[in-house]
Amino acid sequence: MNNADQAFLEYVIKALVDNPDKVKVARTVDEMGVLLTLDVDAADMGKIIGRQGNTAKSIRTLLRVVGMKNNSRVNLKINEPVGGLRSAEHAGMSAAQSASKTVDEAMADLNL
Repeated sequence: MNNADQAFLEYVIKALVDNPDKVKVARTVDEMGVLLTLDVDAADMGKIIGRQGNTAKSIRTLLRVVGMKNNSRVNLKINEPVGGLRSAEHAGMSAAQSASKTVDEAMADLNL
């Protein structure tokens, strides 16, 4: 099993965050392909998501390229840190609006 995708993601994320020791990447493989699940410190979440989600979209695009090189489909799930939903509510969005925006972004990603 080739873990180049996991090593690549860890390298990129640790370079972006202030707390690289808190970065955790879990890798699972099923019939849909590879799923990388990312956990970071709550304080680093904004660095990973970026403005309007652009950093996260870019990371996902790079992971797709790494996956194509290894003949696999690679998906990224970024886990919400504990207490992270409060920031969405603080910005005037309910948790449901925040979740639907994430779904809309995910659907937009599928059109690439």
